[in-house]
Amino acid sequence: MKIAVDAMGGDHAPGEVVRGAVQAFREFHLPIVLVGREELIREELRRAGAEEMEVHHASEIVEMDDSPGGAIRKKKDSSLRVGLNLVAEGKAGSFVSAGNS
Repeated sequence: MKIAVDAMGGDHAPGEVVRGAVQAFREFHLPIVLVGREELIREELRRAGAEEMEVHHASEIVEMDDSPGGAIRKKKDSSLRVGLNLVAEGKAGSFVSAGNS
């Protein structure tokens, strides 16, 4: 089952998050889907030479000053909400975020 990763969550995202996901993908052969702004994620994947990794686009980002509950309700296309929906829909087995959640 896939692991959905919030590529837009946390400090220095998406770069640091994508690099960590690429490392896990390569070392442990984990089925990872990166969630967030596709153009930014794809740029990081190109830099890492990992263009084959799966990306699921989400147009909104939960900012550090957003309330988590408010962001879930109001930002329906946030990487946080989209990642959780992937699990709810059975398209991923788990979701990980280092962001404001």
